[in-house]
Amino acid sequence: MIEIRSKSEIEEMKPAGKFVAEVLQALNSTVKHGMNLLEIDEIVHSMIAKRGAKSCYVDYEPSFGVGPFGHYICTSVNDAVLHGKPFDYTLQRGDLLSLDFACSVNGWVADSAFSILIGEDEDPKLRTAEIDNLMQTTQEALQIGIDTAVVGNRVSDISASIGDFCSERGFLINTEFGGHGVGRIMHGDPHIPNDGVAGRGYKLRPGLVVAIEPWLLMTTDEIYIDEQDGWTIRSDDGSLGAHFEHTIAVTDAAPVILTAWD
Repeated sequence: MIEIRSKSEIEEMKPAGKFVAEVLQALNSTVKHGMNLLEIDEIVHSMIAKRGAKSCYVDYEPSFGVGPFGHYICTSVNDAVLHGKPFDYTLQRGDLLSLDFACSVNGWVADSAFSILIGEDEDPKLRTAEIDNLMQTTQEALQIGIDTAVVGNRVSDISASIGDFCSERGFLINTEFGGHGVGRIMHGDPHIPNDGVAGRGYKLRPGLVVAIEPWLLMTTDEIYIDEQDGWTIRSDDGSLGAHFEHTIAVTDAAPVILTAWD
């Protein structure tokens, strides 16, 4: 069921968005080569505990995962692009890391993600033209999707705007996982795939709160779930993946990014 939030409820959701943004900003500043994925997970755990927030992931047990997730953030490295389960791995220069974080504050959820190329700050040459195109296209597709989330448009207009842009950049698009409603729970209606035919589906109304999340693989749209952890989604051909996401509220004026960084 698609739920519409009042103006006061959207105000109540803003602390969750602010906290999720703060956590990801902190990680963007601190995650370096030599850090272990489990160390990152523990940093997030500590920040959640200090804030008095509640993890959306640790006990999460949907149909597409095997057992409870058991961690506090998704850490997807290189050919992993979604739902990366933290494990004992030390980041190396040139790793492409996607961090996806959702959390509940005062009963309201926010969800956001970004990708970072490890070691790029020390060696800009690590960012090849191919990696740059992957990351820039995914990030720009997020903004295009957000810009399309206006009153009167339909859910499929968001999907089509993302898909058309990414296709023009030469990417294949997987529609199995995508954006979703956000509120008291992390994953709600409507589902917002990253490609589609414009002009279809639910008409956007003020008060709709959704996460928009384009993700791309460099040379394929085929994926599989890692058999070892039952969660991590990887590219079928081993190519790199990137993922960017924001939680936004549709308003009469313009979309409001609840997880915007300062």
